[in-house]
Formats: sequence, structure tokens, C-alpha cells
Amino acid sequence: MKDNSGLVVSGCDIRKIFRGGEHVVTALDNISLQITPGTVSALVGPDGAGKTTLMRLLCGLLLPDGGVLKVLGMDVSVDPQSIQSRIGYMPQRFGLYDDLTVQENLDLYADMHGIDMDSRSQRYPQLMDMTGLGRFTDRLAGQLSGGMKQKLGLACTLVRSPDLLLLDEPTVGVDPLSRRELWNIIHHLVQDEKLTVLMSTAYLDEAENCDQAIVLSQGKVLTQGHPKILSQTAAGKVFLIHPEEGQLARNLQSHLLDHAEVADALPEGGCVRTVLREVPPDATELKLNGIVYPSAKSEQPNFEDGFILLLQKARIAEGVAGTLKLGKTFNSSAGEIVIEVHDLVRRFGEFTAVDHVSFDVKRGEIFGLLGPNGAGKTTTFRMLCGLLAASSGSLRVIGQDLRFARASARQRIGYVAQKFALYGQLSVTENLDFFASAYGLHGKRRQERLDWAIQQFELSALMHTPSERLPGGYRQRLAMAAALMHEPEVLFLDEPTSGADPLARRGFWRRITGLAEQGVTIVVTTHFMEEAEYCDRVVIQDAGRILAQGAPAEIRRYGSRSDGRRPTMEDAFINIVEAARDHAN
Repeated sequence: MKDNSGLVVSGCDIRKIFRGGEHVVTALDNISLQITPGTVSALVGPDGAGKTTLMRLLCGLLLPDGGVLKVLGMDVSVDPQSIQSRIGYMPQRFGLYDDLTVQENLDLYADMHGIDMDSRSQRYPQLMDMTGLGRFTDRLAGQLSGGMKQKLGLACTLVRSPDLLLLDEPTVGVDPLSRRELWNIIHHLVQDEKLTVLMSTAYLDEAENCDQAIVLSQGKVLTQGHPKILSQTAAGKVFLIHPEEGQLARNLQSHLLDHAEVADALPEGGCVRTVLREVPPDATELKLNGIVYPSAKSEQPNFEDGFILLLQKARIAEGVAGTLKLGKTFNSSAGEIVIEVHDLVRRFGEFTAVDHVSFDVKRGEIFGLLGPNGAGKTTTFRMLCGLLAASSGSLRVIGQDLRFARASARQRIGYVAQKFALYGQLSVTENLDFFASAYGLHGKRRQERLDWAIQQFELSALMHTPSERLPGGYRQRLAMAAALMHEPEVLFLDEPTSGADPLARRGFWRRITGLAEQGVTIVVTTHFMEEAEYCDRVVIQDAGRILAQGAPAEIRRYGSRSDGRRPTMEDAFINIVEAARDHAN
């Protein structure tokens, strides 16, 4: 029952408006799009672009305020229930029941969709084989790792065979191995079941491998087509620049971003991938703002390069945030160790979450804790912050074990948890005021720090907005500002960029680089392996144990690629974890 054009999705001049009292938001502004059968389409764009609103319109949970939107030949405004019976939709927060087993969750969704026993007997084995969950049918969903939960959510979405699958950021908060496994499932569905897939994603390398990419921003479609088309808009504008001897790539990046000619700069493989706004007159000798960069080499453009240029052309991105300026700096003697972890163990009953882990972190370093979901990273974090007692081993932060330290010692650290500890109904300023009080800031000092946070994190336009209504990138900024109100000398960041769009991630790391330059010691976990390039050193952890430790250049040596290109941190991460698991088996 597709329409005469054979399109699975066809939309023309779609408009969606949300009203709350005097507050009016145009979430989708006369957009048009088309999706052909048997393809994978990526929906990308900055926070607040309208991606989730479009997803909810496509599955009939919302109705458009204007235009015509057809899904599988049916008008969404006329017959949303018929559409819902033929599609699968996996929202960002899929409703698994933690106190039910894998099998019980599957049965529940099969019951909801009226799937009979004969159909289940055929479908369940396919889903278990596809997702690799067959060995875990009796395990409670609440005991699954993040990647396994995503696969179970996808299996529940697919208990019936849909004609269209809608996935709203299915790989957010998922490690590279699980992300690859999810993509293998998606490709299997497209190739073997001829399914059509539309997914939103914050990973632009995922969009690059799709049949088409739809770029949304501020409720408008900026472009739609094969990803290579957008990539080629950056042709001749991309260069790899090597840092000078003794210079960190992240510091070179920060310097390059200050050049008016530079649209984007990211650490990559020990160099800085630099995207210019225009093709330079002489590509043999790159010259920016009068400075010659003799090490610069021309590089093939990718989708992310074109994406950033497109947003800047549309005046969505005027540039990456400036570096943070603290009121004080933390000086140190050469090689001063601020964090010491030795033989650290944490058990939960018979389960060992952290297994004899040892490392140290020096003053002013950015130290990365990497690992698959369930590797023990967050448990390690919570012990370092004094929120969780170690079963054995020792740890010291700023010379003290925070489990027994006085409040004055705890005042010297900041912590941003995976789920930002913000109060949703409080405004931006009310959240900041609360945290200032919690850190013992009063009177003039408190007002100074409030003014600093609003200015440094560019929150003035949203001061009175409840934090629950902030886009993801702004919630991240607010959580970071709250953690820095008391100017800590050690900052713990647990997956702070999870779910943030590429622009928000760039702004975040520019600020982190500035903090490190002022002597703040930073420990961070992330599932974006390219972000490990900002770190001075990293450890890769799995099943509670450290598998590898060193500078990014040392870690990358473990990577390999069949296409002859330079191994990335993600290549190395996957090789290290898979080799360790193969050895354990």
C-alpha cells in the first residue's frame, strides 16, 4: 500500500508548532522529505533541530499542523493507527522493564502487539540469533549492560516484522563494539528482510555509511541526499596539520580555531584535522593568518567536514566556544601525582566489578577511562569520588582517601555524572544558585561565581528556562557549570558528551582543554573514541581489568585496518577488547 511514487515516506511542507502559554516553538518549519524502500536513512542535526519531533510525526504519535505527510501510502493525519500497526519505533528511552527477564520483556511486547504463539515460535529464534541474546533469556533486563539493553529494545521493537523501522539515537551511550553489533543487525534487516530504516544519530560516521542523510537544523531541512554529496562540499578544504615538537594536538587545535579562515579543527591520529572555510589559493603551502604550516597535508573530506561547513553556511554554527577562564590556576611541580590508584577491587556479592586496577594521574592531565558498557568505569569513578567504598586496594585523590576526608577536601573536586544531577523544574539560575549554596558559596563570592558561569557557558538567553526543557547540549553546559562553581582542582566527568551533537561536543572539549591548561586535573570516560585523542593518557578497561594503558599514540599501535588507512583509536579499542575476550575464552 505504498503511494504511487513507491516512496515509504513522503512529506511536503510539514509544519509542527508547540504552544505553552505565550511560549511558541516552531519545531518543524515547512520541511519536505522522501525515503525510498529498502534503504537506510540517517537523520542528523544539532540539539533541538526537530529530529525527535519528526520521528513522532512519522509514527503517528503527533499530528502535523500543516502540510501532507504520508507513511506507507497512508496520510498520518487521517489514519495514524493503521500506520502504527505496520511500523516499528524505538524511542531514545525505550521502555524496558528492569525487573522482568529478557524473555518476559519480549513476551510483554508480543502480547501488546497481539502476536500469536505460532508467530512467536518463528520470530523469537530469529531475534535471539540476530541480537546474540539467546544465552541471556533468563537474565533480568536491569542486569544487562547498556549495549545489551539497546539490543533487547530493538528485539522488542521487532517482535512483529515492520515495513518501516524508526530508531531515535539507538547508539547513544553505547560502546564501539556494541555500536558495531547494532549496525550489523540493521544491515541484516535491510538485506534479508528488505526493511526500510530511518535513524537519528549523533555519530556522523554512522550517517556517512547510510544510503542518504537528512540534515535538520532549527526545524528546517538543510540538505537531503547521499552522504558523499555533502562530503564533497569540503573538497580541497581539509588538511592534516602536525603539532610542533612538544606541542599537544589539543593545544594546536585550540590555536587553529582562533583563525578566521578555519571552520573546524579536531585532533586526529596525533595531528589536527583542519577544515577551511574556502579552498586556499596555494594548497602546497598552507598559510593561515600570516602563519605558514609546513607540515600541512591535504586530506580527503568526510561527511562530518561537510556537515560543519553546511551549518556554518546556514549561520547555525558561528564557531566553537572559547576556552574557559578560571579565577585561579593550579600550579604544580613537574610530574606531581594528584590521583593514585593501586590494586583497587570492588565486589558486589560474587560479582567483581573492578578487578585489581592500578593507575596514576598527574596535575593538569586529561586522563581517559575507556571501555565497553559494563567494564567497571563508573564504579571506578564512584570510588574515586568517595561515593562508593573499595573492597580492597588503595586510592588517594589530592593526597587523601575521599571516603574519610573532611568536607574541605571534597570541596576540591567536581563531578559530572552520566545522568546530569540537575533539578528539572528549577531554572538555569536556580540550579546554579542551589549548587553554589551546596559548595558553601555565599554573598559576593556566590554572585561572582553565578555571573561567571552564565557568561562562560553562554547561558544568559536561557537563565529562566527550566533545565528539563533545555536541549541536550545546554543541559551538558549547565551540569558542567554547576560542577565548576567552586573552582575544583580535580574534575571527574562520566560520559559527559553522551547524546550531545557534534557542535556541543566541540564546545565541551574546547572548554576542557582550557581547564587543563590552567592546571585542573581531569578524569573522563567516553564512548566517542575520537575524544580519547584529547587525553594525555588513557586506560582501556573490560570486565573490571585494565587491558592497555598509555598515550593515545601508544594505544593506536594496537589498531589495524584492512583498507590501508591509518588506524584510529576506535580500531585499536576494538582490537584490544576483542583480543582480550578471545584469550579469556
